[in-house]
Amino acid sequence: MKLKYVAPLLALSMAIGTAYAADTITVTIGSASPLSGPQASFGQDNANGVKMAIKDLNAQNIVIGGKKVEWKVDAQDDQADPKQATTVAQKFVDEKVNGVVGHLNSGCTFPASRIYNNAGIPNITPSSTDPKISQQGFKTFFRIIANDSALGAGLANYAKNTLKAKTVAVIDDRTAYGQGVADVFAKTAQKDGMKLVDREYTNDKATDFSAILTKIKASQPDIIFYGGMYPQAGPLVRQMRQLGIKATLMGGDGICAPELGKLAGEAVAGVTCAEGGSPLSQMPGGEAWKKRYDAEFGASAFQLYSPYSYDGTMVLAHAMMKAKSVDPKKYLPFIQNIDYNGVTKKDIHFTKTGELVDATITISTFDKDGKKSVVAVQ
Repeated sequence: MKLKYVAPLLALSMAIGTAYAADTITVTIGSASPLSGPQASFGQDNANGVKMAIKDLNAQNIVIGGKKVEWKVDAQDDQADPKQATTVAQKFVDEKVNGVVGHLNSGCTFPASRIYNNAGIPNITPSSTDPKISQQGFKTFFRIIANDSALGAGLANYAKNTLKAKTVAVIDDRTAYGQGVADVFAKTAQKDGMKLVDREYTNDKATDFSAILTKIKASQPDIIFYGGMYPQAGPLVRQMRQLGIKATLMGGDGICAPELGKLAGEAVAGVTCAEGGSPLSQMPGGEAWKKRYDAEFGASAFQLYSPYSYDGTMVLAHAMMKAKSVDPKKYLPFIQNIDYNGVTKKDIHFTKTGELVDATITISTFDKDGKKSVVAVQ
């Protein structure tokens, strides 16, 4: 007798499942950053911000176009390598993700942004700061942080007006990010009347800077500016002190990570850096958000960009809600003037080229224990 009821019950179960599936849609946000290698702490922090936003969105039971949305994240490792970044970007296109938050590095975002643009997939970077990316004119590209023009110029002005520097030496790692921010700093420094006494080059895998620093030492600069990331800046400043170079090391957001103190030891004292955006304490929802982040991932996981990757994800989601569609081509026009009140900033919206309107920068210095303190917000 029991067998007689199996088929009707199974049919009913399948009908319920089909109806539920028809009333539910899945939205996937691609997260691209280095999850392995020297920059993995930065990359994982970016991914954590996206994951946190996805969790918050799912808790809201959002309905778009009459269907409940199930939000998912596809976090991929681009290894901070432009070639791998294009592989990841093409994977996202093939999988038909609804939007992308990434990449971490400008050198990765450059080639990837073209792939997203060709596919019509909105792409918000929380950390790639090279101005040349937006100058490509891609309608799918948006930057939710200040660019290198603001960072490099802000640091040069601080060097002159606060540190009273008269001479500077510049080193960059030849990446799109490193070269870009170093070029802006050098140009602004000279415009402000400081003398550029040396310009040197390295790469983003280097650990020995003794030859470069020995050459620079002869010029006795007040400032050494490094265009690159913290895995190189740590040994760089340590070797500066070992060689008796007293110049202040400055750099962009790439060296603003807590990890810098671990790599440099007490030599980190006095290192000055700039990051795009406000300090957590001055963000509209910064401190409350940080408490939730720490509870979710642990305080040591936080680096720099996760509040921006969180807001980037939320901007994409709210554009979908305004458009009443999760189709990238339909919600894309709603991103520029989204006017979203985020964790990092109120009234988030963008210029026609995808730059954040009214972006701010924060300048900070490290003490010998690796603690970072804000010295200026511009």
